[in-house]
Parts: sequence; C-alpha cells; structure tokens
Amino acid sequence: MTATLLTDELVLETLRQVIDPEIGCNIVDLGLIYRYAFKAGKLTVTMTLTTPGCPMHDSIAEGVKNILLTLDGVNEVEVEVVWDPPWHPSMMTETGRTMAGVRSF
Repeated sequence: MTATLLTDELVLETLRQVIDPEIGCNIVDLGLIYRYAFKAGKLTVTMTLTTPGCPMHDSIAEGVKNILLTLDGVNEVEVEVVWDPPWHPSMMTETGRTMAGVRSF
C-alpha cells in the first residue's frame, strides 16, 4: 500500500469541505487558513475566524480536525485559532467573495 503524498493542493482541497455555516462559504476561500505544517504524522493548522465571538468557533475547529484526520499519514491534528492578524474580507479569494456576495477590494 502506498501512502498519498500530502501536498498543499490536497490539504487545501480537503479543508474546502469545511463550511462556515453563517456565511455559506468554505474556510479556505474565506481566507481563514493562515498556515499549516506537517511533521511526523501531526498536522498543525493555524487559522482564524471572521470574528472573535464567532458562535461556530468550536464547530469549525472540530470540522478542520475531523476532515484532516481522513488524510493518509495524518495521525494527529492540532488546530490553533489566532486573532492576529485579524481577519478582513480582503483576505477572501475571488471565489469566496462571489460565494459570500462580497464586493472585490
């Protein structure tokens, strides 16, 4: 059995399955994923949310963890939610802006 290579494309496409239910857009195109690192089976994701008081905080973070644990070779996921830099709609991709009905910057 051959393990799947963990690429940026694979991680980001997998994370696109996590939707912010209040906005109806995935967290990648919303610009919520700042970075991730993979080492020895552990994937650490640094991300933010649209507001510090986001009522879906735990649900979104748990969704990130659960979806990434489905990837071959990922045995552990740590999700770090940070507030600096603060999220702004300009961080969204063009696809995200279209999905959320936000004008371009």
